[in-house]
Amino acid sequence: MNIDSIQNGVVIDHITAGQGMKLYHLLKLDETDLSVAIIRNVVSRKMGKKDIIKIDADIPVNLDVIAYVDPGATVNIIRNGALVEKRQMELPETLTDVLVCKNPRCITSTEQELKHIFRLTDRENKVYRCIYCETKAGI
Repeated sequence: MNIDSIQNGVVIDHITAGQGMKLYHLLKLDETDLSVAIIRNVVSRKMGKKDIIKIDADIPVNLDVIAYVDPGATVNIIRNGALVEKRQMELPETLTDVLVCKNPRCITSTEQELKHIFRLTDRENKVYRCIYCETKAGI
């Protein structure tokens, strides 16, 4: 398989194998007409297998989404064919409008203009809870 390098864009690397498609949808890349390559189950010396997403456009990506789905991922910013920035992800303390509260009695169910905000309550188990009703988050 041959995937060309990109000149300007974003490469999300070191994604846990099988998480690439989840990221693709949560980042709403499926709603764009950008050139995006999703490479699944790539052999990796460090991880065994990994996924990679290459976005052939210099666009902002929601780092909180990436860190939530896979805190071990890296985000590489490419400009003029060269790596200009590499970011290591870590779980964000809060997630805003990434998840939707599943509790039908939560105020976010009736007050549509409220942001869906979740706070990290257990870093070890990657647990987020709604700030309004304390319901545990889930994708």
